[in-house]
Amino acid sequence: MANETLARRYAVAVFQLAEQAGRVEKVGNDLSAIGRAVGEDASTREFFVSPIVDRADKEKAITNAFNGRVDEIAMHTALLLVRKRREVILDDVVTEYRKLELAARGMEPLTVITARDLPENELRSLVDRLERVYSKKFDVSVRRDPSLIGGVRVVMGDRRIDGTVAGRLEELSRTLFAQQ
Repeated sequence: MANETLARRYAVAVFQLAEQAGRVEKVGNDLSAIGRAVGEDASTREFFVSPIVDRADKEKAITNAFNGRVDEIAMHTALLLVRKRREVILDDVVTEYRKLELAARGMEPLTVITARDLPENELRSLVDRLERVYSKKFDVSVRRDPSLIGGVRVVMGDRRIDGTVAGRLEELSRTLFAQQ
């Protein structure tokens, strides 16, 4: 929770700078690219988040890897996190930045989790209905989870709608035990 709050503060500041510069999408993409580059390889991630590694070495590595390849706001954000010994929250900063980016476009993230791939018309129908019910626009991502027996689970921020078979069975079980 503390990391999320701290990451939100950094993300808001970076977002405001990017907005003033008119490069919101570019900065977001470049922050994500830095986060992926740092997090994909275990040894790179260990180097980046290790408190033992000298900050100057980390700054030099970031500068060598990204200078001229990413937006300066994104690069300086990564450097600032290193200088403040907050490298571990880079992924959280990227996540919070993306939320701000969606909110600026009047959208919210929506994750649809299914046991099998949904046909496009069913997915569109589900999203349209949710947009009408909640009076919001959604940025939709779809994930498959073969462990689900069937049905759909929808995650909207801190809301969760569980329409899976397992979810329904669990709800039925709670109802039956509550009546005893």
